Amino acid sequence: MARRLTTFSKLLMTMIIVGALVVGGKYFLDNTEAGQDIKSQTENVSTDSGSSSNSSGSNSNSGSTTSTNNSGIPSEDIIKVGVVTWAGYAAGQYFNEGFEPSKQSRFYKDYGFALEFKVLDDFVASREAWKSNDVDLLWQTVDAFPTESGALTSFNPVVLFQADWSRGGDAIVVRRGISNVSDLRGKKVAVAELTPSHSFLLWMLEAAGMTQDDIEIVAQADAIQSAATFKSGQVDAAVVWSPDDVLSVKAVPGSRILESTKSASNIIADVFYAKRSYVNNNRDRLQKLYEGWMRGAAEINTSAPARQKAAEILSREFAERGTALSVQEWSDLLGNVRLVTHGDNKNFFGLNSNYKGVTGESLYNRMSNVYFDLGHTGGKRAPAWGQVNFPSLVMSTTLTGQEHFPEKSKEFATVTKADETKAAIATKRVSISFRSGEFELDENSKYIIDRDMVPTAKAFSGARIRIEGNTDSVGGRASNVALSKKRAQSVANYLIETYNMPKNRFVVVGNGPDKPVASNDTADGKAKNRRTDFELIH
Repeated sequence: MARRLTTFSKLLMTMIIVGALVVGGKYFLDNTEAGQDIKSQTENVSTDSGSSSNSSGSNSNSGSTTSTNNSGIPSEDIIKVGVVTWAGYAAGQYFNEGFEPSKQSRFYKDYGFALEFKVLDDFVASREAWKSNDVDLLWQTVDAFPTESGALTSFNPVVLFQADWSRGGDAIVVRRGISNVSDLRGKKVAVAELTPSHSFLLWMLEAAGMTQDDIEIVAQADAIQSAATFKSGQVDAAVVWSPDDVLSVKAVPGSRILESTKSASNIIADVFYAKRSYVNNNRDRLQKLYEGWMRGAAEINTSAPARQKAAEILSREFAERGTALSVQEWSDLLGNVRLVTHGDNKNFFGLNSNYKGVTGESLYNRMSNVYFDLGHTGGKRAPAWGQVNFPSLVMSTTLTGQEHFPEKSKEFATVTKADETKAAIATKRVSISFRSGEFELDENSKYIIDRDMVPTAKAFSGARIRIEGNTDSVGGRASNVALSKKRAQSVANYLIETYNMPKNRFVVVGNGPDKPVASNDTADGKAKNRRTDFELIH
């Protein structure tokens, strides 16, 4: 006859079973690959959430307590996006029907969640907000990301998508008497270091064959302060953001905009990044966020009413946050950016094998090296692009129709005689060797063009390029002029055929021996005169 277990026996058996489970579970976690993965994920969530009760885990549908705000939308259905006062994020703000989460948001109607845009113009404060999960996604420009990606490695940041290209939003203003970049040599230039402004300045100097050592940097806290410093007459030039470029020129008699990202069109690329653990927990929602954002960009780019509505949203929302600009002014500022499409993002992440332009990887890698050489990365190399880019959202999205196609190359008018003598913004001298009397490029010459000309040509895709061939004084002038023009044309042909650059973009000039930069009385001087000048002109 079976006996019933006493209460004590039941308790004892329960303790034995629990103990066995604890021991077995610990063994599983410590000694199996699956167990190590679970521990790693748990540690990542713990690191990201920190001590904040408002952790990003609330958006991962992980069973956290549901709370609501004035919108009536549960907090776990709100993605928080950190931005600055800038028109380049208009696509997401337009699709969200404003900066606050609401049930009117098209993100909410179409995908079941809404966005909350937090304007954080203070750079340091914005980074702290991201670290503490007060925002889930944060802006940065891919050119400047190498200056901070290394310091953020414990958070494992990844770039999710591109939002825009600056197309006039960044500019260099100069005082009277400065007509080209070379004129900045030895001058005081105000710039916010380690920001898009700094990157823009470095690219401009490179286009002129100069470095930062050729000027005197006057470091500023931000681009707004750079403009104030220029207006007060303390510097000769400043790198500023729109609309401070126009305001600075109005404030300083005789000053002008030397160059802007209207022609330096592929240098400043705004992107959004997040913690990898957050992405892993919210991948489906982030893919839908990207899709909706791209739908918004396509509508604004192709529809005047949509653009007007976007400008109205920007005017209303930023006015509530202390930046009072009219709807027309915000519409004008939208003209200073390219709201990128899904096709543009495929190009940016290198997913289009036929694309020959600037990619996120090329910008990030180039500026990683530049800022490392300048000592701005703490003596450490920035993480490789493969560690910080996350193209999966773009790869898993399908958007059809011409409105989602990538941007076409700029169309240039037919070259005129006046273009041959138009003042250059920047001139870079490149030594390309030819055999005596020949004009065909050899493999070494192509390598020099790839290294010294192509990056600038791609970055300044909105600018016309003048290629001037030059010779020493050996031989007849007429034959040297003809030969130098053939040599310049061979360089242009190479750029057109290899990189699909527009034919009308290039102004080809043969100077022969007429523009020496050194004496033709010495072998060294003759070598310097046998050169190809690569110039940016409007």
